[in-house]
Amino acid sequence: MRMHNPPHPGEVLRELCLEPLGISVTDAAQALGTSRKTLSAILNGKAGISPEMALRLSIAFNTTPESWLTQQTQYELWQAEQHCGELHVKRLVAA
Repeated sequence: MRMHNPPHPGEVLRELCLEPLGISVTDAAQALGTSRKTLSAILNGKAGISPEMALRLSIAFNTTPESWLTQQTQYELWQAEQHCGELHVKRLVAA
């Protein structure tokens, strides 16, 4: 069962990883080997978690890359489902 309105993984990253450790965006970006701009976009929900970023996060925070990618997929799917009525799709069935 999918979560109702799941948070963007950037929100999870900020609230459960960075804030408890008191790590700044600049320091986290440096530790992750990425730019501050890239990390900031993720934290602000403007960019998603790529497979490479999922690996970086899993190494840095001792998590699994799958957990980050699952969060991203759940978030994106829920967002897409909010516009499902706008899709013009016909069901295909065998004749």
